[in-house]
Amino acid sequence: MKSIVLIGYMGSGKTTVGRQLALALGRTFYDLDWYIEMRYHRSVAQIFAERGEDGFRELERNMLHEAAEFEDIVLSCGGGTPCFFDNMEYIRSVSESIYLKATPEVLAQHLQMGKVERPLIKGKSPEELLEYIRTTLAQREHFYMQAKHIVDVTLLDNYDKLQTSVQIIRKELNL
Repeated sequence: MKSIVLIGYMGSGKTTVGRQLALALGRTFYDLDWYIEMRYHRSVAQIFAERGEDGFRELERNMLHEAAEFEDIVLSCGGGTPCFFDNMEYIRSVSESIYLKATPEVLAQHLQMGKVERPLIKGKSPEELLEYIRTTLAQREHFYMQAKHIVDVTLLDNYDKLQTSVQIIRKELNL
């Protein structure tokens, strides 16, 4: 069976939803950033620092092609993954792609609560963060909207709503 690939802006819940979806479907869950870190024995932040964004994006593309070939998995991609090279076209060709869509305000709220260090937003004030999200989301939305399925996760703020999102995705995929 085709893999399921979750895309969307950082903070949209790709990893959280992906874990629960994989559990509900009896599939293995992969987070592309974690997969990269495991394969290269470095954090994404370290890879960014050593190779710059261009070097990271090239490595990310190669790892996407490797991981997306696995069968019966749920894969969450980094927020920028679909926006570089032919990644979105590739994702669409090998998987059921799902865009987890949320408003800039909700994304900012999730990112401020999150514990993961994200190189692209490190050191930004709440106002700078919201403006950064609005700007980059506007640039990326074109790629995200190419997903085969779009699920609104704006209200993904508790366990029941997480389970509702999983059920919506299952219904959308007829699983």
